[in-house]
Amino acid sequence: MSNAFLSRCSAVIGADHVITGSAMADYLTDWRGRYTGNALAVLKPANTNEVAECVKLCLETKTPIVPQGGNTGLVLGSVPDQTGNAVVLSLSRLNKIQSIDTQNNTITVDAGCLLQQVQEYAASHQRLFPLSLASEGSCTIGGNLSTNAGGTAVLRYGNMRELTLGLEVVTAAGEIWNGLRGLRKDNTGYDLRQLFIGAEGTLGIITSAVLKLYDQPRAKITAMFALESTQQAVHLLSNAQQRCGASLTGFELMSDFCLQLVEKHFKNLALPFAQRHPQYVLLELSDSESEQHAMASLEALVEIATEKNYLSDAVVASSLAQSKTMWQLREHISQAQATEGKNIKHDIAIPVSHISQFITETDSALQNAYAGCRMVTFGHLGDGNLHYNVSAPEGESDDAFLKNQSAINLIVHDHVHKYNGSISAEHGLGALKRDEIKRYKSSTEMLMMSAIKHALDPHNLMNPGKIL
Repeated sequence: MSNAFLSRCSAVIGADHVITGSAMADYLTDWRGRYTGNALAVLKPANTNEVAECVKLCLETKTPIVPQGGNTGLVLGSVPDQTGNAVVLSLSRLNKIQSIDTQNNTITVDAGCLLQQVQEYAASHQRLFPLSLASEGSCTIGGNLSTNAGGTAVLRYGNMRELTLGLEVVTAAGEIWNGLRGLRKDNTGYDLRQLFIGAEGTLGIITSAVLKLYDQPRAKITAMFALESTQQAVHLLSNAQQRCGASLTGFELMSDFCLQLVEKHFKNLALPFAQRHPQYVLLELSDSESEQHAMASLEALVEIATEKNYLSDAVVASSLAQSKTMWQLREHISQAQATEGKNIKHDIAIPVSHISQFITETDSALQNAYAGCRMVTFGHLGDGNLHYNVSAPEGESDDAFLKNQSAINLIVHDHVHKYNGSISAEHGLGALKRDEIKRYKSSTEMLMMSAIKHALDPHNLMNPGKIL
């Protein structure tokens, strides 16, 4: 059957775009290089109609489909299992900007467009597409949608749910739903786009999207604050929201150990402070009026935070180069940690009011269980999303420490649940957290999710084994 099936796929998309054998390697291994699956083939259609025809062939032969964008995911959501029964359907050839409407402030793009490509095209038309991720040069819009990506500007602009007005989707039946409407208001029934955003390709394949654009800010100011505790950071955030309002675009928390790792592995980057402090906040203001207006807001914030003893030191970027350096300190944390060694990642969300308590309690619990483990804690404090990562104690082998991953996950996620948080803020569940989520979601919630999955994908061909 497989040879006949692949021949029919070749007839639809061209033999050069049906990849088999060793040439599939890059599509089968996850971003962190820890897991490699197997597949019947990698299919690379060029447009929505070809995607639909491929899905119809898979439905006819009951061949599972693993949709894939840039394959930058961290929870095994975009790679196949090891059975070799599935095809990977790569959206990389669907990479065109379809149109831009500067009066409506929308852009319509293929799902395989790189995030950076969309940012740059919007900028060339004096518009801003505000989603910003460290992987923006390699991740795709389809992947961003499928995981409901957030990034560093969520505080001001929201995540992909808030940034998306319309979708085009190939359903599990191989039908094309064209919902590419650039409307802010459309109350004509169920909001179908929300089903597919964050669904990790388990309900259908997103092929295009209408995204919101914004006016470019007239001024941007970047500042870095040194603090003595995460509780001070929470207080500072509250004051920043009050003093700076909608101009507050980014508010990133980083522990000192995070930046020690960055300085260790990226010698060209250094803290802008004369002495070290336990915590740091990277703040960005995007002002629609002027640089003077933005600076006045920042000065008011620094004044009130100093009076209330919320910060120990502050540095305002004096140039675009210094601003970029500050952001590089933040953006290089994950790469620095990977260079240091393997680690146990947690992408969690906690109500902002409880973040300090969560960190204090969970750090203590992990130290009691695994003395000397090193905490790499950073993230988007403004929306409560922490990357709460655990590295092996100094001198212990990574592989030996990783054997404790399930037990460490249990400690962390039980504490997340205690504070009514989420064990996946923006990375998704994939296969990595598929079973674990059952511990924290009610049976009613799981049944509703299963009912939606069965209704839209009754044969369980769309990214099977992910989420559910």
